[in-house]
Amino acid sequence: MDPLENFGVISLIPASVAILLAFITRNTIFSLAMACLIGVIVSGQGLIGFPNLLKNALGNTDFSWVLLLEFFIGISIAFFQRTGAIRNFSLFIASKKMTRIRVQLIAWFMGMFVYFSDYFSPLFVGSTMRDLSDRFRISREKLAYICDSTSAPVSILVPITGWAVLVATLMIGMGPVQDAGEAMMLFIYSIPYNIYSILAVIMVGLIATKVIPDFGPMREAEQRAINENKLLRDGANPLMGVELTNIEPFEGIQTSLFWNFVFPVLIVICFAVGSFMITSSAKPMEAFLLSSSVAGIIMRIQGVPLNEIINTAMMGIKGIMPAIIILALAYSLNDLSAMLNTAGFIIDNTESWLTPKLLPMLAFLITAIVAFSTGTSWGTYAIMIPIAVPLAFNFSGNEITHIVYATVAAIAGGGVFGDHCSPLSDTSILASTGAASDHIDHIKTQMPYALTVGLISVLIYLLIGNTF
Repeated sequence: MDPLENFGVISLIPASVAILLAFITRNTIFSLAMACLIGVIVSGQGLIGFPNLLKNALGNTDFSWVLLLEFFIGISIAFFQRTGAIRNFSLFIASKKMTRIRVQLIAWFMGMFVYFSDYFSPLFVGSTMRDLSDRFRISREKLAYICDSTSAPVSILVPITGWAVLVATLMIGMGPVQDAGEAMMLFIYSIPYNIYSILAVIMVGLIATKVIPDFGPMREAEQRAINENKLLRDGANPLMGVELTNIEPFEGIQTSLFWNFVFPVLIVICFAVGSFMITSSAKPMEAFLLSSSVAGIIMRIQGVPLNEIINTAMMGIKGIMPAIIILALAYSLNDLSAMLNTAGFIIDNTESWLTPKLLPMLAFLITAIVAFSTGTSWGTYAIMIPIAVPLAFNFSGNEITHIVYATVAAIAGGGVFGDHCSPLSDTSILASTGAASDHIDHIKTQMPYALTVGLISVLIYLLIGNTF
């Protein structure tokens, strides 16, 4: 099928079906599968189009990379639990006179600290803090929100991440930007204008400290956890297999918080940051491959039998499978949306509204709508930056001015905003996985917070636009 073919409003059907069914059925896998099936039918491919879609969308190096990354993260988490590392970390933190507020603040700081990978951050913070947050009756939805709103928002604000490199690379050749160095400087100067991402991170701290009290569905979830000791609602489907949540520490060996937890984490951080400085790519998959391998060797030295290490690794892979299945279907839906040119349809029907005063605000909203519909920030950036940034340069007389900074930042923040509201978002799926939360419950409780920050961002971008 020609990816440039104009399907018009039909292009909106797959994403719309997925989002609608997700909120009605609260079953993400069913919703995504039905959306893909209906999408290939309305596009004229027939039933045979469904397996072809899966083969084309998943049979590539991009998904293979994500698959391996998730496998190695699952293995690392399983090793952390089998050696008692997470339990020991929780006991260590709990010994410091913890309260519900302090536990949430620690999760907030950890999310900001692990900034180099939006894939690693929510899984690491969620799995590490889950035992401790459970002790203090913090709902899984709340933990997932903290993980989600301190991953992508921080990654897009830090210049030494894959997000920054992607955005900067897309701007090379636009206006006076001639090379990667100039593009990165443009990105850096646009950071203060990334209103949504900055406020989203701050909002987590304000919610955690109760400066802003919980509201909407999150308030109900927190009251349920506190008053009824129900970390999940009745009938919820946690997005992590029992194989990864019920692993008990191996008895009869002496483990170490440093060697079984801190050291493997340092390997991930040092390898990822070091590889970024050398190659401009954080390489998290390779970092977790090295870290999990070293963790396995340490377990064997400590006396854990080889068969037990292998079995634990397999349990880690099995436990991460629910997230992988959803990611696979989300990738397939994204591929289908690209073939139907969903983003092009949205942009074609909004591009005429763009004026210098409205450009940042509309760029923010259109980017959010595209990200919400497709579930991918990176794919949205690849679509929106080549359209909106040249418009900003046209309005600025081909010079790098405040309208250019604001437009770049609005696109960057809009992608994160759309992801935070979308059940199709890969980072939100991983946040639900790390926190072992029901995915739709996570989206429903996070959405009012995201919409609040999004509305404030729209108003600020309107004010900024009126200064041009």
